[in-house]
Amino acid sequence: MQKRKCVSVVQLRKLLTAAICSIAFMALVSVHVQHVIPSSNDHKFNDKITTTRDLQSWTRELAPPHLSKVLFPPPKSNVSRGVSRGVSDYEKLWKPPSNRGFLPCTKPTPNYSAPAESRGYLLVHTNGGLNQMRAGICDMVAVARIINATLVVPELDKRSFWQDTSNFSDVFDEEHFVHSLANDVKIIKMLPQELVNTTRIVKHFISWSGMDYYENEIATLWEEYQVIRAAKSDSRLANNNLPADIQKLRCRACYEALRFSPRIEQMGKLLVERMRSFGPYIALHLRYEKDMLAFSGCTHDLSQDEAEELRIIRENTSYWKIKEINPIEQRLKGFCPLTPKEVGIFLTALGYPSKTPVYIASGEIYGGESHMAELHSRYPLLMSKEKLASIEELEPFSNHASQMAALDYIVSIESDVFIPSYYGNMARAVEGHRRFLGRGRSILPDRKALVRLFDKLAQGTMTEGKSLSNKIIDLHRRRLGSPRKRKGPISGTKGMDRFRSEEAFYSNPLPDCLCRAEPPHPNTTSHIVR
Repeated sequence: MQKRKCVSVVQLRKLLTAAICSIAFMALVSVHVQHVIPSSNDHKFNDKITTTRDLQSWTRELAPPHLSKVLFPPPKSNVSRGVSRGVSDYEKLWKPPSNRGFLPCTKPTPNYSAPAESRGYLLVHTNGGLNQMRAGICDMVAVARIINATLVVPELDKRSFWQDTSNFSDVFDEEHFVHSLANDVKIIKMLPQELVNTTRIVKHFISWSGMDYYENEIATLWEEYQVIRAAKSDSRLANNNLPADIQKLRCRACYEALRFSPRIEQMGKLLVERMRSFGPYIALHLRYEKDMLAFSGCTHDLSQDEAEELRIIRENTSYWKIKEINPIEQRLKGFCPLTPKEVGIFLTALGYPSKTPVYIASGEIYGGESHMAELHSRYPLLMSKEKLASIEELEPFSNHASQMAALDYIVSIESDVFIPSYYGNMARAVEGHRRFLGRGRSILPDRKALVRLFDKLAQGTMTEGKSLSNKIIDLHRRRLGSPRKRKGPISGTKGMDRFRSEEAFYSNPLPDCLCRAEPPHPNTTSHIVR
């Protein structure tokens, strides 16, 4: 009897031990699974986001020391937010506009031939910031083709506001540029030694010129000169009414040949990966730097001392022709960039929650934190290249405005949503490139309409909430970057103003470089892989 009782106790102990082990094992598995599987709600918005690392592992593996000290909360469980809520957020905030069947089409027409025998050499001095130079370089590739010139790799602007000493190969992949356009234009890195001291003509090509100007006026200069130097490169070629093969060449130059240098590409991709680790993100081109505000004469929400400082900069910058500017009129006409505070109101009205990651693509913000405080209070996850990368990682690019701008360009192109606070050269370039690639939303704020709403808020005649949100959403339903034909000149404009009023070629390369895909046969299934 005693023996039976002992056996029963032993068996009971074994049973209890097994049960406890089973419970412990299930708890361990549950915690582990919850830790390594990110919330589907955090990553469903964009199929580009493929990482399965949690945010803590991202800080350990990718982030620089100063950023890895920040503790990021683990991804939230899908249970807390229903699938239907996630789908509606995706539709409302992140879903890319339809490409309406348009795909890149940059191949030459059947009549396109190899470059004709060169009649001379075209030297190009580019001007402006990174994106102004990009557009100018691509136009000069087309001009070289038109006038049968050998193009010497363009010289970047070193004398503008930014005083950047970068050479072409510091910013762009020079070898790829030369070789990828070999069937279009002969390109060499330097002028032949025997021609370095030869007499050359320096020409300011007329802005927005067409084929007749280059074929009949510029090409005739080869009769007297072996070298033509283009003093400027910006907006020297018409947006419209050019042969199809010239337009397609501009797109091949811009979107295929003119890629950034390997080290810029590598750093840019690293920044993108770090941003994506937060989930879908907005790239905000916050054009609120000192040069922009001084040039535009916009002083809304600035102190008198700040406004006076900007006026003096504008007065002392010789190549800025307009000196007297009425800042109130500028703003009411929609010619001023949105302030950081206004951007915060705009994003909130569109429905983006405060946890939305926002990448600030810009140079140094004028006034620093004093002007960023309200935007930061609404969106604490404000990131930038300086926050995502260590000082050591950015050191090769620092003090080179064009190279730093190139990093912003890459992160902006790859973003889920791109929003510029001002429609300048970068905004146009990024919008056009994203439209060409069919990449995400590009929301272009209607500044003229927005400032009237913002003024009502300031005057107390309107409050933030559903009414303001509905107005702002309605204003921007057709401003999401979907494919559409490039706009021509504004009716009634004449002369240079007529060309100036046209939509820029590189902000919208349709119809020249985007074509509708042929619909599949009713009985077949077609898959287009890009």
